[in-house]
Amino acid sequence: MKILKSKGFFIKSFFLHIFLSIIVILLSWAFLEPFAYNFMTKYFSAVKQGSNNIAIIAIDDKSISYHRWPWPREYYGQILDYLDKYSKPSMIGFDALIQVNDKENIQSDRIFFNYIKNIDNLVVGFSPLTTSVFDEARTKEYNKKFHDKFHVKTNIPYQLYDYGTFTSISEFPQEYFDAVKAAGSVSVTQNANGYVTYMNQVISVNGNYYPSLGLRMYMKLTGSESLTIYPDKILVDKTKLVIPAVATNKGVQNLLRYYKFWKDSEYTHPKYSASDILKSYDAIKQGKKPIIDPKEFDGKVVFVGANAKAAALGLEDALPSPMLNKHPGVDIQATNFDNLINNQFVTSTSLWQDLGVLILITLITFIFISRFSFAVSLSLLFAVAVVYLIGAAYCFSRGVSAPVFTPIAIEALTTIFGYSYRFILEGKNKEKIKQAMGKYLSQDIMKNVVQNIDDIKLGGKRATVTVLFADIRGFTSMSEKMTAEEVSNILNEYFTEIEPIITSYNGVINKFIGDAVMAIFGEPTQDINHPVNAVKCAYAMLKKVDELRDKWLFEGKPKIEIGIGINTGEAFVGNIGSEKRLEYTVIGDTVNLASRIESYNKVYHTNFLISSSTYSYVSSIADVIKISDVTIRGKSKKMDIYEVLRINDL
Repeated sequence: MKILKSKGFFIKSFFLHIFLSIIVILLSWAFLEPFAYNFMTKYFSAVKQGSNNIAIIAIDDKSISYHRWPWPREYYGQILDYLDKYSKPSMIGFDALIQVNDKENIQSDRIFFNYIKNIDNLVVGFSPLTTSVFDEARTKEYNKKFHDKFHVKTNIPYQLYDYGTFTSISEFPQEYFDAVKAAGSVSVTQNANGYVTYMNQVISVNGNYYPSLGLRMYMKLTGSESLTIYPDKILVDKTKLVIPAVATNKGVQNLLRYYKFWKDSEYTHPKYSASDILKSYDAIKQGKKPIIDPKEFDGKVVFVGANAKAAALGLEDALPSPMLNKHPGVDIQATNFDNLINNQFVTSTSLWQDLGVLILITLITFIFISRFSFAVSLSLLFAVAVVYLIGAAYCFSRGVSAPVFTPIAIEALTTIFGYSYRFILEGKNKEKIKQAMGKYLSQDIMKNVVQNIDDIKLGGKRATVTVLFADIRGFTSMSEKMTAEEVSNILNEYFTEIEPIITSYNGVINKFIGDAVMAIFGEPTQDINHPVNAVKCAYAMLKKVDELRDKWLFEGKPKIEIGIGINTGEAFVGNIGSEKRLEYTVIGDTVNLASRIESYNKVYHTNFLISSSTYSYVSSIADVIKISDVTIRGKSKKMDIYEVLRINDL
């Protein structure tokens, strides 16, 4: 039964720990890991410089002073024409959405459209929509037209997770639609905490898949024509580039690997002001030296986009990222392309790997708690936490996203839980030990030991106590006629009956000496009436023996009688023995006299004798017969002892 109780407690504790661990894991994933991911990304993953072969032309605050906003679209065309005619970029990405004609600048729009229709290495951005802007028929027609012109071949060998979040596409003006040769999605997704950590690498619109702006530029640059989409990766067929990704309700996403900021700017790639490009374009037209030499863009991939702080003008295209609270959107697009062209991705540890780490951390924590002292185990567990954090930082530096706080949180939970379990278990074991030791020592002595557990030592004090000795008459001759088991049964029943009587009168059984009992009154249980209680106790013991005698005679057992001797006086009370083996007892002449008085019951054929010192405390309640001038062994003078006949107030 005890084993079952112990197992039951362990099983309950085990499942409680699992339940609490699940709660901690969920809370950690929801509230701690996103911030840990941002920190690790910024300080350990973003250790490389963004590629120098990728440049950004931004319509920034400086550009607003070039011409009042909104700009005529021919300025966009001039920037693109500057790159196409005077420079030789390998690819141009236009991170802007052109959705309607500028009715106030129709001629400017036509100039812009004429510029871009001759640029073969240009990829423009579009945005997938969750709701249709126009009626169903028009939306369906445009989606088909867009798909026919801009889709890339996709192979899907497995069924993908696709709830069709996107249902339509931002519509291009017709002339823009006709001029553009390739398009890619500029959609990015903010996580639950609002940070851009994933790129929608391939988005799904009504079951049709379209690559991101960066991926479309990569495919066009490398001559790749098709993608194979798996639930956990994207394969660019021609180059065999494998993009670790996961299928979601918005398509197929992958973690972005960010880079260090470029020369103390808010961009991770070289950035040029659009106004400087326009001024350079004008200077070249006039035969003057340009501010920006077009050769700076030779062989590079160039992204053109807007990000001015003038939010009221609608030019601030910035989102929170692990690197910056307002990270320019055009730089995020450039970062995605940088990941693709250099095959630099962030992969996540699998669920099974994460669970394996959590289980290992839990086991290590339990082992340390069970094997080592509190201080040592805490030191070791702190070292484990530090080593794990260093390992996590190393993983991020190698492009592997691993849980940061969750294992530490589980270690902390397991430590708290382990020591709580250990404390409860030790408490239960201590209680069992106390109960077991209480069968060898009195409960009062046990309490005294427990209360002074840190101050147990040899020594004690002198105190006035009452000592009681009780001995079975003729026990030796009786035991010779009985088996050891029969003698043991009689003694056990006798001691079982008198122990609670002694305890009820504030007495403490100091020891069993064969068939004799030695009890102390007044210490360690404090009792100012200890002589009276000792005498009352002895009288109750005699009455109990009378009851037992009748019972034993009925059972055919021998007749049992006891003799009791009591003495009151000063004695040494405390611990005696050695440093390794102690015994709590009383020693001194008071004890010896009580034992010798008890032995005189045989001489005078009595059952209950007390000393004169004890009688002085109980004279008002006890009827006695005085036995005068008794010679006590070890005493030079004779003394009086008293036979107690009855106690009057019982």
